[in-house]
Amino acid sequence: MSSHSLPGGTWTLGDLSVSRFGYGAMQLAGPGVMGPPADRDAALAVLREVRDLGITHIDTAGAYGPRFTNQLIREALHPYPEALHMVTKVGADRDQQGGWPPARKPEDLRRAIHENLEDLGVDVLDLVNLRLGDAQGTQPGSLAAPFETLVELQQQGLIRHLGVSNATADQVAEARAIAPIVCVQNMYNLAYRQDDRLIDELAEQGIAYVPFFPLGGFSPLQSSALSTVADRLNATPMSAALAWLLQRSPNILLIPGTSSTAHLRENVTGAGLRLSPEDLAELDKIGRQ
Repeated sequence: MSSHSLPGGTWTLGDLSVSRFGYGAMQLAGPGVMGPPADRDAALAVLREVRDLGITHIDTAGAYGPRFTNQLIREALHPYPEALHMVTKVGADRDQQGGWPPARKPEDLRRAIHENLEDLGVDVLDLVNLRLGDAQGTQPGSLAAPFETLVELQQQGLIRHLGVSNATADQVAEARAIAPIVCVQNMYNLAYRQDDRLIDELAEQGIAYVPFFPLGGFSPLQSSALSTVADRLNATPMSAALAWLLQRSPNILLIPGTSSTAHLRENVTGAGLRLSPEDLAELDKIGRQ
């Protein structure tokens, strides 16, 4: 399978062409996204299946593990196919309790960039998202200082493209005033629709929107309307939810995560489900209630 035959086709991040159906690597780490995976061979097999399916967009972060997930990616896939692109995040760390404290001081960001380079085994990071806010969600405030640090690292040739994650619309605008960004990665799914206007504005500017927790994250999507549409199509609710995202806007890139090759293939198949205008209208009501 090639990236062009995957659901949704491709999108261009700056000068990088990626499959709109991507893969989020967070679940490859151990429980609580801490430590190594319980089944290392299974984790490596998932990553190789990602490559074999033609997926060319892998989302990761040095904080996953921490560092274990990036090291798994390198072990499974290095040397990387020319078409494969990794997108990583900096701006959050891990503590001994499994928390995600902010780490956006210049020295934190420089350390994180060099750790990502080392663990992924590359000289340049394709795309780095600045993670803002906290584990509870977005938080208002200027991103200028940490974002300008990443711009400096980009100018040094360590980063190809920049994006922001867990950002408010004001922070997206502030980042764009400092330097070009190619994506915004925020929480968004069928039931959580706070970024509808932002998605449409970014689409007009040719900027990707990458929803994290596309299936609800730690609180999986549950809706009678979703189940009704899925039953009508002889599909799973999660398939309908992924398909809705791909059909919501052409700039939406999917990064559903899994630690199972079978589940990965199910997600690919599910995202290719074609929803009728009636199906889309019915599902659209879920997040607007």
